[in-house]
Amino acid sequence: MATVIMPKMGDAMEEGTLLKWLKSAGEEVAEGDPIAEIETDKVTLEIEAPEAGFLTNTLVEEGAVVPIGTAVATIGAESEVGAPAETTGGEEKAAEVDVADVADQVDEAAVVEEVERTPEPRDADEPAPADAPAGSPASAGTPVIAASAEADSAPSTAGVGSRVQVADRQPAERIRASPLVKRLAEEHEIDLSQVTGTGPGGRIVKNDINDFVTGAKPAPKAAAPADQAPRPAAPSPSSANGQAPTAAPVPAAAPAPSATTASKGTKVDLARIRRTTGKRMSESKQSIPHYYVTTNVDMTAAMAFRSEINASLAPTGGKVSVNDLIVKAAALALVEHPAVNTSFENGDLYQHDTIDINIAIAMDGGLIAPFVAGADQKSLGSIARITKDLGRRAREGGLRPEDYEGGTFTISNLGMFDVDEFIAVINPPQAAILSIGSVQEVPVVRDGEVAIGQVMKITLSADHRALDGAQVAGFLGSVKSLLENPMLLAIS
Repeated sequence: MATVIMPKMGDAMEEGTLLKWLKSAGEEVAEGDPIAEIETDKVTLEIEAPEAGFLTNTLVEEGAVVPIGTAVATIGAESEVGAPAETTGGEEKAAEVDVADVADQVDEAAVVEEVERTPEPRDADEPAPADAPAGSPASAGTPVIAASAEADSAPSTAGVGSRVQVADRQPAERIRASPLVKRLAEEHEIDLSQVTGTGPGGRIVKNDINDFVTGAKPAPKAAAPADQAPRPAAPSPSSANGQAPTAAPVPAAAPAPSATTASKGTKVDLARIRRTTGKRMSESKQSIPHYYVTTNVDMTAAMAFRSEINASLAPTGGKVSVNDLIVKAAALALVEHPAVNTSFENGDLYQHDTIDINIAIAMDGGLIAPFVAGADQKSLGSIARITKDLGRRAREGGLRPEDYEGGTFTISNLGMFDVDEFIAVINPPQAAILSIGSVQEVPVVRDGEVAIGQVMKITLSADHRALDGAQVAGFLGSVKSLLENPMLLAIS
Protein backbone atom coordinates (compact mmCIF):
# COMPACT_ATOMS: atom_id res chain seq x y z
CA MET A 1 0.00 0.00 0.00
CA ALA A 2 1.44 3.39 -0.99
CA THR A 3 0.63 6.77 0.46
CA VAL A 4 0.98 9.86 -1.73
CA ILE A 5 2.01 12.97 0.21
CA MET A 6 2.43 16.66 -0.55
CA PRO A 7 6.11 16.75 -1.54
CA LYS A 8 8.70 19.25 -0.35
CA MET A 9 9.83 21.06 -3.49
CA GLY A 10 12.57 23.28 -2.12
CA ASP A 11 13.99 24.29 1.25
CA ALA A 12 11.63 27.22 1.73
CA MET A 13 8.44 25.30 0.91
CA GLU A 14 6.10 24.72 3.85
CA GLU A 15 2.79 24.03 2.08
CA GLY A 16 1.33 23.56 -1.39
CA THR A 17 -2.00 23.93 -3.16
CA LEU A 18 -3.59 20.89 -4.78
CA LEU A 19 -4.87 22.50 -7.96
CA LYS A 20 -6.39 19.56 -9.81
CA TRP A 21 -6.77 15.80 -9.65
CA LEU A 22 -5.58 14.20 -12.90
CA LYS A 23 -6.86 10.76 -11.84
CA SER A 24 -10.07 9.82 -10.03
CA ALA A 25 -10.54 7.36 -7.18
CA GLY A 26 -10.93 3.90 -8.67
CA GLU A 27 -8.72 4.52 -11.72
CA GLU A 28 -5.79 2.25 -12.38
CA VAL A 29 -2.39 3.96 -12.43
CA ALA A 30 1.09 2.90 -13.46
CA GLU A 31 4.22 3.83 -11.54
CA GLY A 32 5.23 7.35 -12.57
CA ASP A 33 1.78 8.33 -13.88
CA PRO A 34 0.86 11.94 -13.01
CA ILE A 35 -2.11 11.83 -10.62
CA ALA A 36 -2.42 15.44 -9.42
CA GLU A 37 -1.28 18.96 -10.20
CA ILE A 38 0.08 21.09 -7.35
CA GLU A 39 1.25 24.68 -7.01
CA THR A 40 4.11 25.84 -4.80
CA ASP A 41 5.47 29.33 -4.17
CA LYS A 42 7.74 28.88 -7.18
CA VAL A 43 6.16 26.60 -9.75
CA THR A 44 3.24 24.42 -10.81
CA LEU A 45 4.05 20.74 -11.25
CA GLU A 46 2.61 17.23 -11.15
CA ILE A 47 2.67 14.55 -8.43
CA GLU A 48 3.48 11.09 -9.79
CA ALA A 49 2.24 7.71 -8.57
CA PRO A 50 4.98 6.06 -6.47
CA GLU A 51 3.85 2.56 -7.54
CA ALA A 52 1.37 0.79 -9.80
CA GLY A 53 -2.13 -0.06 -8.60
CA PHE A 54 -5.47 1.67 -8.15
CA LEU A 55 -6.08 5.13 -6.75
CA THR A 56 -8.04 3.97 -3.72
CA ASN A 57 -8.70 7.35 -2.08
CA THR A 58 -8.24 11.06 -2.73
CA LEU A 59 -7.92 12.69 0.68
CA VAL A 60 -7.70 16.38 -0.28
CA GLU A 61 -10.15 18.54 -2.20
CA GLU A 62 -9.06 20.54 -5.25
CA GLY A 63 -7.99 24.02 -4.19
CA ALA A 64 -6.98 22.94 -0.67
CA VAL A 65 -3.72 24.25 0.81
CA VAL A 66 -1.95 21.51 2.75
CA PRO A 67 1.38 21.31 4.63
CA ILE A 68 4.23 19.31 3.14
CA GLY A 69 4.16 15.67 4.20
CA THR A 70 0.36 15.59 4.41
CA ALA A 71 -1.23 12.49 2.87
CA VAL A 72 -3.28 13.46 -0.19
CA ALA A 73 -4.09 10.04 -1.68
CA THR A 74 -3.57 6.29 -1.34
CA ILE A 75 -2.73 3.65 -3.95
CA GLY A 76 -3.51 -0.02 -3.44
CA ALA A 77 -5.39 -3.03 -4.74
CA GLU A 78 -8.65 -2.73 -6.66
CA SER A 79 -10.52 -4.36 -3.77
CA GLU A 80 -9.49 -1.47 -1.49
CA VAL A 81 -10.99 1.30 -3.66
CA GLY A 82 -13.26 3.45 -1.54
CA ALA A 83 -12.36 1.74 1.74
CA PRO A 84 -11.81 4.11 4.69
CA ALA A 85 -8.36 5.61 4.40
CA GLU A 86 -7.40 4.68 7.95
CA THR A 87 -7.93 0.98 7.19
CA THR A 88 -6.20 0.85 3.82
CA GLY A 89 -2.78 2.06 4.75
CA GLY A 90 -2.05 0.37 8.07
CA GLU A 91 0.24 2.03 10.57
CA GLU A 92 2.22 3.84 7.88
CA LYS A 93 -0.92 5.49 6.58
CA ALA A 94 -2.12 6.53 10.01
CA ALA A 95 1.23 8.09 10.81
CA GLU A 96 1.17 10.23 7.67
CA VAL A 97 -2.45 11.33 8.00
CA ASP A 98 -1.59 12.58 11.48
CA VAL A 99 0.41 15.38 9.82
CA ALA A 100 -2.85 17.23 9.13
CA ASP A 101 -4.08 16.50 12.64
CA VAL A 102 -0.84 17.86 14.10
CA ALA A 103 -1.37 21.10 12.15
CA ASP A 104 -4.81 21.42 13.71
CA GLN A 105 -3.42 20.66 17.16
CA VAL A 106 -0.83 23.39 16.73
CA ASP A 107 -3.59 25.84 15.81
CA GLU A 108 -5.59 24.74 18.85
CA ALA A 109 -2.65 25.00 21.22
CA ALA A 110 -1.90 28.51 19.98
CA VAL A 111 -5.33 29.71 21.06
CA VAL A 112 -5.68 30.71 24.72
CA GLU A 113 -8.66 28.88 26.16
CA GLU A 114 -11.27 31.60 26.76
CA VAL A 115 -14.39 31.43 28.86
CA GLU A 116 -17.60 33.00 27.57
CA ARG A 117 -18.39 36.21 29.31
CA THR A 118 -22.20 35.81 29.22
CA PRO A 119 -23.42 35.44 32.83
CA GLU A 120 -25.32 32.36 33.93
CA PRO A 121 -29.15 32.78 34.05
CA ARG A 122 -30.38 33.60 37.55
CA ASP A 123 -33.72 33.59 39.34
CA ALA A 124 -35.90 36.71 39.24
CA ASP A 125 -35.51 37.15 43.03
CA GLU A 126 -31.73 36.89 42.86
CA PRO A 127 -30.05 40.33 43.02
CA ALA A 128 -27.99 41.32 40.02
CA PRO A 129 -24.24 41.70 40.64
CA ALA A 130 -22.81 45.21 40.81
CA ASP A 131 -21.44 46.64 37.59
CA ALA A 132 -17.69 46.51 37.20
CA PRO A 133 -15.98 49.85 37.68
CA ALA A 134 -15.27 51.79 34.49
CA GLY A 135 -11.87 51.00 33.02
CA SER A 136 -11.51 47.73 34.89
CA PRO A 137 -10.44 44.57 33.06
CA ALA A 138 -13.91 43.11 33.46
CA SER A 139 -15.64 46.11 31.91
CA ALA A 140 -13.14 46.16 29.05
CA GLY A 141 -14.04 42.62 28.10
CA THR A 142 -10.74 40.99 29.06
CA PRO A 143 -11.02 37.22 28.61
CA VAL A 144 -10.97 35.21 31.80
CA ILE A 145 -8.47 32.37 31.77
CA ALA A 146 -9.66 29.06 33.16
CA ALA A 147 -8.35 28.31 36.64
CA SER A 148 -6.33 25.25 37.59
CA ALA A 149 -8.07 22.18 39.05
CA GLU A 150 -7.03 23.23 42.55
CA ALA A 151 -8.45 26.73 42.14
CA ASP A 152 -11.66 25.32 40.67
CA SER A 153 -12.44 23.56 43.94
CA ALA A 154 -12.33 26.83 45.87
CA PRO A 155 -15.40 29.09 46.10
CA SER A 156 -15.50 31.84 43.49
CA THR A 157 -15.18 35.43 44.67
CA ALA A 158 -16.67 38.43 42.96
CA GLY A 159 -14.58 41.25 41.61
CA VAL A 160 -11.83 41.95 39.11
CA GLY A 161 -9.46 39.08 38.37
CA SER A 162 -11.73 36.40 39.79
CA ARG A 163 -11.42 32.91 38.36
CA VAL A 164 -14.26 30.70 37.25
CA GLN A 165 -14.62 26.95 37.19
CA VAL A 166 -14.00 25.26 33.85
CA ALA A 167 -17.22 23.32 34.30
CA ASP A 168 -19.20 26.57 34.35
CA ARG A 169 -18.31 27.41 30.74
CA GLN A 170 -17.98 25.54 27.46
CA PRO A 171 -14.95 26.43 25.29
CA ALA A 172 -15.70 27.53 21.73
CA GLU A 173 -15.72 24.75 19.16
CA ARG A 174 -12.47 24.51 17.20
CA ILE A 175 -12.81 25.37 13.51
CA ARG A 176 -10.90 23.10 11.13
CA ALA A 177 -9.70 25.12 8.14
CA SER A 178 -6.54 25.59 6.13
CA PRO A 179 -4.34 28.67 6.75
CA LEU A 180 -5.40 30.11 3.38
CA VAL A 181 -9.10 29.76 4.24
CA LYS A 182 -8.59 31.43 7.63
CA ARG A 183 -6.76 34.33 6.01
CA LEU A 184 -9.43 34.81 3.33
CA ALA A 185 -12.17 34.59 5.97
CA GLU A 186 -10.49 37.31 8.01
CA GLU A 187 -10.04 39.57 4.96
CA HIS A 188 -13.67 39.17 3.88
CA GLU A 189 -15.20 39.05 7.38
CA ILE A 190 -16.60 35.55 6.86
CA ASP A 191 -17.80 33.75 9.99
CA LEU A 192 -16.34 30.26 9.48
CA SER A 193 -18.48 28.84 12.29
CA GLN A 194 -21.44 29.19 9.90
CA VAL A 195 -19.69 27.46 6.98
CA THR A 196 -20.03 23.72 6.38
CA GLY A 197 -16.70 22.13 5.49
CA THR A 198 -16.51 19.58 2.68
CA GLY A 199 -12.88 18.60 3.17
CA PRO A 200 -11.52 15.56 5.01
CA GLY A 201 -12.98 15.35 8.51
CA GLY A 202 -15.23 18.36 7.87
CA ARG A 203 -12.26 20.68 7.22
CA ILE A 204 -13.28 23.94 5.50
CA VAL A 205 -11.47 24.23 2.15
CA LYS A 206 -11.18 27.12 -0.28
CA ASN A 207 -14.05 25.90 -2.47
CA ASP A 208 -16.41 26.18 0.51
CA ILE A 209 -15.95 29.96 0.73
CA ASN A 210 -15.29 30.88 -2.91
CA ASP A 211 -18.82 32.25 -3.43
CA PHE A 212 -18.47 34.46 -0.35
CA VAL A 213 -15.05 35.75 -1.45
CA THR A 214 -16.21 36.61 -4.98
CA GLY A 215 -19.47 38.13 -3.78
CA ALA A 216 -21.67 35.57 -5.55
CA LYS A 217 -23.30 34.94 -2.17
CA PRO A 218 -23.52 37.19 0.91
CA ALA A 219 -20.87 36.19 3.42
CA PRO A 220 -22.15 34.90 6.79
CA LYS A 221 -21.32 37.46 9.46
CA ALA A 222 -20.76 36.87 13.15
CA ALA A 223 -23.64 38.02 15.36
CA ALA A 224 -23.06 41.19 17.38
CA PRO A 225 -22.00 40.46 20.99
CA ALA A 226 -24.70 40.79 23.65
CA ASP A 227 -22.84 43.64 25.33
CA GLN A 228 -23.13 45.65 22.09
CA ALA A 229 -26.90 45.29 21.82
CA PRO A 230 -28.78 48.62 21.94
CA ARG A 231 -29.93 49.54 25.44
CA PRO A 232 -33.49 50.79 26.14
CA ALA A 233 -33.77 54.55 26.44
CA ALA A 234 -33.89 55.93 29.98
CA PRO A 235 -37.22 57.57 31.00
CA SER A 236 -37.32 61.32 30.43
CA PRO A 237 -37.78 63.69 33.40
CA SER A 238 -41.25 64.75 32.19
CA SER A 239 -42.60 61.23 32.37
CA ALA A 240 -41.48 60.98 35.97
CA ASN A 241 -43.75 63.97 36.79
CA GLY A 242 -46.76 62.30 35.26
CA GLN A 243 -46.69 64.37 32.07
CA ALA A 244 -46.77 62.84 28.63
CA PRO A 245 -43.26 62.00 27.48
CA THR A 246 -41.83 64.06 24.64
CA ALA A 247 -40.96 62.04 21.54
CA ALA A 248 -37.25 61.78 20.89
CA PRO A 249 -36.10 63.53 17.72
CA VAL A 250 -35.71 61.18 14.78
CA PRO A 251 -32.13 61.21 13.47
CA ALA A 252 -31.70 62.36 9.89
CA ALA A 253 -31.21 59.61 7.36
CA ALA A 254 -27.65 59.02 6.27
CA PRO A 255 -26.90 60.65 2.91
CA ALA A 256 -27.03 58.28 -0.02
CA PRO A 257 -23.64 57.36 -1.47
CA SER A 258 -22.52 59.53 -4.32
CA ALA A 259 -23.29 58.20 -7.77
CA THR A 260 -19.67 58.84 -8.69
CA THR A 261 -18.30 56.47 -6.02
CA ALA A 262 -16.08 53.97 -7.81
CA SER A 263 -16.65 50.25 -7.26
CA LYS A 264 -13.72 48.17 -6.09
CA GLY A 265 -14.80 45.36 -8.38
CA THR A 266 -14.37 41.67 -7.69
CA LYS A 267 -11.36 40.61 -5.68
CA VAL A 268 -9.08 38.23 -7.58
CA ASP A 269 -7.14 35.57 -5.72
CA LEU A 270 -3.43 35.86 -6.44
CA ALA A 271 -1.59 32.73 -7.51
CA ARG A 272 0.99 31.58 -4.99
CA ILE A 273 3.80 32.27 -7.47
CA ARG A 274 2.63 35.84 -8.10
CA ARG A 275 2.13 36.44 -4.37
CA THR A 276 5.66 35.21 -3.62
CA THR A 277 7.12 37.27 -6.47
CA GLY A 278 5.33 40.37 -5.21
CA LYS A 279 6.62 39.85 -1.69
CA ARG A 280 10.22 39.38 -2.85
CA MET A 281 10.13 42.37 -5.19
CA SER A 282 8.59 44.61 -2.50
CA GLU A 283 11.35 43.62 -0.09
CA SER A 284 13.93 44.23 -2.84
CA LYS A 285 12.77 47.78 -3.60
CA GLN A 286 12.45 48.65 0.08
CA SER A 287 15.82 47.30 1.20
CA ILE A 288 18.13 47.58 -1.83
CA PRO A 289 19.43 51.00 -2.99
CA HIS A 290 18.78 50.57 -6.72
CA TYR A 291 20.35 52.71 -9.42
CA TYR A 292 20.18 52.28 -13.18
CA VAL A 293 22.59 52.66 -16.09
CA THR A 294 21.53 52.37 -19.76
CA THR A 295 23.46 52.04 -23.00
CA ASN A 296 22.64 51.51 -26.70
CA VAL A 297 23.95 48.46 -28.53
CA ASP A 298 24.22 48.37 -32.32
CA MET A 299 22.81 44.91 -33.05
CA THR A 300 23.21 45.04 -36.84
CA ALA A 301 26.15 42.61 -36.91
CA ALA A 302 24.61 40.40 -34.21
CA MET A 303 21.32 40.02 -36.12
CA ALA A 304 23.18 39.08 -39.30
CA PHE A 305 25.33 36.61 -37.33
CA ARG A 306 22.20 35.04 -35.81
CA SER A 307 20.60 34.64 -39.25
CA GLU A 308 23.69 32.79 -40.52
CA ILE A 309 23.71 30.44 -37.52
CA ASN A 310 20.00 29.66 -37.80
CA ALA A 311 20.32 28.99 -41.52
CA SER A 312 23.00 26.39 -40.81
CA LEU A 313 20.91 24.85 -38.00
CA ALA A 314 17.70 24.68 -40.07
CA PRO A 315 18.15 21.01 -41.11
CA THR A 316 18.41 19.97 -37.44
CA GLY A 317 15.54 22.15 -36.23
CA GLY A 318 17.82 24.12 -33.92
CA LYS A 319 17.57 27.86 -33.45
CA VAL A 320 19.49 30.56 -31.59
CA SER A 321 17.47 33.46 -30.18
CA VAL A 322 18.54 37.03 -29.55
CA ASN A 323 18.30 36.24 -25.84
CA ASP A 324 20.76 33.37 -26.25
CA LEU A 325 23.30 35.83 -27.69
CA ILE A 326 22.71 38.14 -24.71
CA VAL A 327 23.11 35.31 -22.18
CA LYS A 328 26.44 34.36 -23.69
CA ALA A 329 27.61 37.99 -23.89
CA ALA A 330 26.61 38.69 -20.27
CA ALA A 331 28.36 35.53 -19.06
CA LEU A 332 31.62 36.47 -20.80
CA ALA A 333 31.33 40.05 -19.50
CA LEU A 334 30.96 38.69 -15.96
CA VAL A 335 34.27 36.87 -16.41
CA GLU A 336 35.88 40.26 -17.11
CA HIS A 337 33.95 42.01 -14.33
CA PRO A 338 33.55 39.53 -11.44
CA ALA A 339 32.42 42.31 -9.08
CA VAL A 340 29.04 42.25 -10.86
CA ASN A 341 28.74 38.50 -10.25
CA THR A 342 28.20 38.97 -6.52
CA SER A 343 25.47 38.88 -3.89
CA PHE A 344 24.89 41.18 -0.94
CA GLU A 345 23.27 39.44 2.00
CA ASN A 346 22.94 40.35 5.69
CA GLY A 347 25.54 43.08 5.39
CA ASP A 348 28.13 40.86 3.68
CA LEU A 349 29.26 40.72 0.04
CA TYR A 350 29.79 37.29 -1.52
CA GLN A 351 31.83 36.66 -4.67
CA HIS A 352 30.44 33.74 -6.69
CA ASP A 353 32.77 31.06 -8.04
CA THR A 354 30.48 30.15 -10.94
CA ILE A 355 28.50 32.20 -13.47
CA ASP A 356 24.92 30.96 -13.43
CA ILE A 357 22.54 33.13 -15.45
CA ASN A 358 18.87 33.29 -14.41
CA ILE A 359 16.36 33.96 -17.20
CA ALA A 360 13.04 35.58 -16.24
CA ILE A 361 10.14 33.63 -17.81
CA ALA A 362 6.52 34.80 -17.76
CA MET A 363 3.84 32.22 -16.94
CA ASP A 364 0.09 32.44 -16.38
CA GLY A 365 0.56 32.57 -12.61
CA GLY A 366 3.53 34.96 -12.51
CA LEU A 367 7.28 34.99 -13.10
CA ILE A 368 9.96 32.39 -12.51
CA ALA A 369 13.68 32.58 -13.24
CA PRO A 370 15.40 29.23 -13.89
CA PHE A 371 19.11 29.45 -14.60
CA VAL A 372 21.77 28.27 -17.03
CA ALA A 373 24.58 26.89 -14.89
CA GLY A 374 28.15 27.74 -15.94
CA ALA A 375 26.92 29.84 -18.87
CA ASP A 376 30.42 31.19 -19.57
CA GLN A 377 31.62 27.62 -20.24
CA LYS A 378 28.82 26.68 -22.63
CA SER A 379 28.59 27.17 -26.39
CA LEU A 380 25.86 29.21 -28.04
CA GLY A 381 24.21 26.01 -29.27
CA SER A 382 24.22 24.51 -25.79
CA ILE A 383 22.76 27.68 -24.27
CA ALA A 384 20.04 27.70 -26.94
CA ARG A 385 19.04 24.10 -26.17
CA ILE A 386 19.01 24.67 -22.41
CA THR A 387 16.98 27.89 -22.52
CA LYS A 388 14.44 26.34 -24.90
CA ASP A 389 13.99 23.37 -22.55
CA LEU A 390 13.69 25.61 -19.48
CA GLY A 391 11.08 27.79 -21.16
CA ARG A 392 8.99 24.79 -22.24
CA ARG A 393 9.07 23.15 -18.82
CA ALA A 394 8.31 26.45 -17.05
CA ARG A 395 5.12 26.90 -19.06
CA GLU A 396 4.12 23.24 -18.75
CA GLY A 397 4.84 23.01 -15.02
CA GLY A 398 7.82 20.67 -15.29
CA LEU A 399 10.58 22.65 -13.59
CA ARG A 400 12.44 21.07 -10.68
CA PRO A 401 13.76 22.97 -7.64
CA GLU A 402 17.32 22.56 -8.87
CA ASP A 403 16.34 24.46 -12.04
CA TYR A 404 15.42 27.69 -10.25
CA GLU A 405 16.86 27.60 -6.71
CA GLY A 406 20.15 29.29 -7.45
CA GLY A 407 21.73 31.64 -9.99
CA THR A 408 24.18 34.51 -9.63
CA PHE A 409 22.94 37.07 -12.20
CA THR A 410 19.55 37.64 -13.85
CA ILE A 411 18.46 38.74 -17.34
CA SER A 412 14.93 40.02 -18.00
CA ASN A 413 14.05 40.47 -21.67
CA LEU A 414 10.90 42.22 -22.91
CA GLY A 415 12.20 42.80 -26.42
CA MET A 416 9.77 40.29 -27.92
CA PHE A 417 6.92 42.53 -26.70
CA ASP A 418 8.15 45.57 -28.64
CA VAL A 419 9.31 47.37 -25.49
CA ASP A 420 11.88 50.11 -26.11
CA GLU A 421 13.36 50.24 -22.63
CA PHE A 422 12.55 49.35 -19.02
CA ILE A 423 14.20 48.91 -15.64
CA ALA A 424 13.96 45.69 -13.67
CA VAL A 425 13.88 45.06 -9.92
CA ILE A 426 16.90 43.22 -8.55
CA ASN A 427 16.41 39.56 -7.70
CA PRO A 428 17.81 39.43 -4.13
CA PRO A 429 20.40 38.68 -2.92
CA GLN A 430 22.02 39.20 -6.34
CA ALA A 431 23.80 42.51 -6.90
CA ALA A 432 22.38 43.31 -10.35
CA ILE A 433 19.85 42.47 -13.06
CA LEU A 434 20.08 43.24 -16.81
CA SER A 435 16.91 44.37 -18.63
CA ILE A 436 16.66 44.11 -22.42
CA GLY A 437 14.55 46.16 -24.82
CA SER A 438 13.60 45.35 -28.41
CA VAL A 439 15.89 45.58 -31.44
CA GLN A 440 14.66 48.54 -33.51
CA GLU A 441 15.64 50.07 -36.83
CA VAL A 442 16.81 53.61 -36.16
CA PRO A 443 19.20 56.10 -37.79
CA VAL A 444 22.80 55.61 -36.68
CA VAL A 445 26.04 57.35 -37.53
CA ARG A 446 28.83 55.18 -38.95
CA ASP A 447 32.09 56.67 -40.16
CA GLY A 448 30.54 60.11 -40.23
CA GLU A 449 27.53 59.07 -42.28
CA VAL A 450 23.92 58.43 -41.29
CA ALA A 451 22.68 54.89 -41.93
CA ILE A 452 19.87 52.61 -40.82
CA GLY A 453 20.96 50.47 -37.93
CA GLN A 454 19.39 47.93 -35.58
CA VAL A 455 19.73 49.27 -32.05
CA MET A 456 18.85 47.72 -28.70
CA LYS A 457 18.80 49.43 -25.31
CA ILE A 458 20.08 47.52 -22.30
CA THR A 459 19.83 48.69 -18.67
CA LEU A 460 21.58 47.37 -15.61
CA SER A 461 19.82 47.77 -12.25
CA ALA A 462 22.54 47.63 -9.60
CA ASP A 463 22.77 47.45 -5.82
CA HIS A 464 24.76 50.51 -4.72
CA ARG A 465 25.95 48.67 -1.62
CA ALA A 466 27.85 46.23 -3.84
CA LEU A 467 28.63 48.19 -7.03
CA ASP A 468 29.52 51.73 -8.00
CA GLY A 469 28.80 53.46 -11.30
CA ALA A 470 32.22 52.84 -12.85
CA GLN A 471 31.95 49.08 -12.32
CA VAL A 472 28.49 48.99 -13.88
CA ALA A 473 29.60 51.10 -16.84
CA GLY A 474 32.57 48.80 -17.43
CA PHE A 475 30.34 45.71 -17.42
CA LEU A 476 27.84 47.26 -19.86
CA GLY A 477 30.71 48.31 -22.11
CA SER A 478 31.91 44.70 -22.31
CA VAL A 479 28.39 43.39 -23.10
CA LYS A 480 28.07 46.05 -25.82
CA SER A 481 31.46 45.20 -27.34
CA LEU A 482 30.72 41.46 -27.44
CA LEU A 483 27.32 41.91 -29.10
CA GLU A 484 28.69 44.38 -31.66
CA ASN A 485 31.46 41.87 -32.50
CA PRO A 486 29.42 38.64 -32.34
CA MET A 487 32.15 36.34 -33.66
CA LEU A 488 33.67 36.66 -30.18
CA LEU A 489 30.62 34.82 -28.84
CA ALA A 490 31.34 31.83 -31.05
CA ILE A 491 35.03 31.44 -30.28
CA SER A 492 34.86 32.00 -26.51
